[in-house]
Amino acid sequence: MKLSKLFAIASAAVLVVACGTPKGEGSKDVRALLPTKGEVDTTSYLLGVNFGLAITQSGFGELNMAQVRKGMNDALNAKEGQPMDSAFVKQFKIDPSTMNMVINGFLQKRMAYEAALNKEKGDAFRRDFFAKNSADSTASGIVYLIQDSGSAVHATSDRDTVKVNYRGTKIDGSEFDKGEGISFPLNRVIRGWTEGMKLIGEGGKITLVIPANLAYGERGNRGIDPNATLIFDVDLLEVHPFVEKEN
Repeated sequence: MKLSKLFAIASAAVLVVACGTPKGEGSKDVRALLPTKGEVDTTSYLLGVNFGLAITQSGFGELNMAQVRKGMNDALNAKEGQPMDSAFVKQFKIDPSTMNMVINGFLQKRMAYEAALNKEKGDAFRRDFFAKNSADSTASGIVYLIQDSGSAVHATSDRDTVKVNYRGTKIDGSEFDKGEGISFPLNRVIRGWTEGMKLIGEGGKITLVIPANLAYGERGNRGIDPNATLIFDVDLLEVHPFVEKEN
């Protein structure tokens, strides 16, 4: 999530909490248009949930919640400017650009830590899988276990198309993807698949333990952490060799 969105949620939360119980001005009929106390309470809670999810999904990890509450209270008690403009932030003795720099620096350290930890765990998992299952490995680092070698019909070109059933899991066993009867050219998938599908023939079955550099790397992907090692159980249903079109 972009920091601007995170701050927008935080600012909205501060403004709603600042409202508290509706007091309002104007005539009775005008004040009747205000949200009720119950509506304020519900919206305040939901903004808190939204803010909490924003923190979690942005990758901040563990935070000092006492300091988060202190920051929110300081923002509530601020007297000058609009949230996040220079006059407002000046009251906290830090300018917006420095605030962004500090928070971005924190997130970069968290991401570097998570990526390094995931690589360390993934490397250990591949070593253990290799030893415990008497598996094989490629020069590139894929660890694989063939349950059925299949027929003599193999994919040989990166432009060949395969049809598969597959299940993708993380090293903690959680499933992140699954498909049946899925067809794709081998040059349109992660490199671990491009290489791994050539290890068995049509009708074969294989488990691929793919290191991050042959999967989604340091950036990760939706639902896949940076430097994550991935496991795929694959049934290779069909192989369709690439045929060059005639001019």
